[in-house]
Amino acid sequence: PFFHLTPREQVYTYLRARGLSRETARARTESAIEQMGLGSVADRLAITLSGGQRQRTMVATVIATEAPLLFLDEPSIGMDPFARRDVWDSLRELTRKGSTLLLTTHYLDEAEVLSDRLYIVEGGRVLVQGTAEELKRSVGGTLKVTLQGPGVSAEEFQGFGACVSDGSALTVIVDPQRLAELLQIAVQRKLTAGVGPVTLEEAFLRVVG
Repeated sequence: PFFHLTPREQVYTYLRARGLSRETARARTESAIEQMGLGSVADRLAITLSGGQRQRTMVATVIATEAPLLFLDEPSIGMDPFARRDVWDSLRELTRKGSTLLLTTHYLDEAEVLSDRLYIVEGGRVLVQGTAEELKRSVGGTLKVTLQGPGVSAEEFQGFGACVSDGSALTVIVDPQRLAELLQIAVQRKLTAGVGPVTLEEAFLRVVG
């Protein structure tokens, strides 16, 4: 942000520089300030704000443009969980209005919540692309089963999908259609089994690992 301006001044000035009328710029400024929860600090100089408040000011400036194509780099970095969700809600509202967002993030939960299509890039090379669900399926399934018990090993369950052992438990990524078969073996072996969805982060680690 411009440290010599307040959040309200920054958003308004940027919109005016883009050619918006005074009336439209004022209306969009107030809307963006409210969406980002900046009302209580809207008239404080940016230099006096916290890092999270400055980041919210930057996001408010971007979303106020309502441009058809927006580029955002780590939009929720440095924010608390409540502020992050305010950002997510605002970005989803922009897409509902017809804007296209190109967003870079290291937060996999953010990528999963916001993306219609995602790209995993490493060293300037696209490793995989698709929807979050497609990425999860690419590692062998969309469910994970955590098994605990005496003698449980990856060799016994590797036919179901990728297996990861942390020494005390074995996690198996499995296709939902084979879940019942795997659980039947677990019951026969008297193993403790927990079932849950594969997260995008887990799929990411499998892809880049």
